Amino acid sequence: MARAIVHMDLDTFFVSCERRTNSELNGIPLIIGGGDRGVVASCSYEARKYGVRSAMPIRMALKLCPDAKVMKGDMELYSQLSHDVTEILQEKAPVLEKASVDEFYLDITGMDKFHGSYKWTNELAQKVIKETGLPISFSLSINKTVSKIATGEGKPVGNLQIPEQEVQDFLNPLSIQKIPMVGAVTFQLLSRIGVRKIQTLAEMPAEVLQQMIGKNGLELWKKAHGIDHTPVEPYTERKSISTETTFSQDTIDLAKLRRILLGMVEKLAFQLRAEQWLTSTVTVKIRYANFDTETKQCRVAYTSADHVLTKNVIELFEKVYQRRMRLRLIGVRFSGLVRGTYQIDLFEDTQEMLSLYEAMDKMKSRYGFDAVMRCAGAHFKPNTKDEILKRKK
Repeated sequence: MARAIVHMDLDTFFVSCERRTNSELNGIPLIIGGGDRGVVASCSYEARKYGVRSAMPIRMALKLCPDAKVMKGDMELYSQLSHDVTEILQEKAPVLEKASVDEFYLDITGMDKFHGSYKWTNELAQKVIKETGLPISFSLSINKTVSKIATGEGKPVGNLQIPEQEVQDFLNPLSIQKIPMVGAVTFQLLSRIGVRKIQTLAEMPAEVLQQMIGKNGLELWKKAHGIDHTPVEPYTERKSISTETTFSQDTIDLAKLRRILLGMVEKLAFQLRAEQWLTSTVTVKIRYANFDTETKQCRVAYTSADHVLTKNVIELFEKVYQRRMRLRLIGVRFSGLVRGTYQIDLFEDTQEMLSLYEAMDKMKSRYGFDAVMRCAGAHFKPNTKDEILKRKK
């Protein structure tokens, strides 16, 4: 039986959330992001006509579209509306995967036995629009890759269906950039040899692609042929992440304790970004030598940035550690998690800061968490059982 996979995407989600709250924002070029030195988190279609794109520096965006209105963004609002949409989909979908704060996959294989899959999907999309006031696009096809590409082609508020026998004809005329795994480097590499359309890519021998771009060559060749067996993973919401350390000898060394806390923050923040989470609640835990345990927590704007979280953790530690007794344990927990990718949560960060985090995360992912660390937190070393991403062999 051919699979029936739905991809649903909330159109310009942040912009739509703001417009739902304030109708005066309808029809105008709108940019959601940080200040003058920040980056674009999201933008309206009216702004995109001028060349504005996500992750673009705000200053550049305003040069392209001087009349655009810039808003900081409200992650609390976006998180709540994302949760509302998720509840509607979970109630109806046999299998639901929440890929991000505004993107979903549904596996509805076999539903044609009871009612038309496309008709059912369209009715579900209309239910989301009616109950939340948010526009949503969807597509229905045989796998996640084809469905995701089709949703992008159908926007805004698109509703495409690509049957199995039409998949290759649908893909062939599209740019290879439409394939989710094709980034700027891969596109430039293939463009240099004249491969710009999916049809040309599909006609290349798989062995040649493997020689050019390594182990991902075969996977890229499969996607160009509309082949993707990746399952829809059932959605579960993680509540928190944490780490703590018990000292072999109780300590009152404040400098050492602060260094360990900084290392803990760096570890957990890296995990947040790797798993695409944002946190809204920070907790610091301490245990004295006499086993008395105390905690202190605070709310923060949704983030996954080390430098933001570090400030809060140190402030909490200084508030909770009042007795000046020796400590046997300290720990940090981030909770109140919501889905969010790295580019959309750092509303106040500069392009330079984003680039720094991206470079550090790539090195950590490839060589291990402690491959590159801030000097202040280098004292902290996670236990083997506590590692986030194991070193690649």
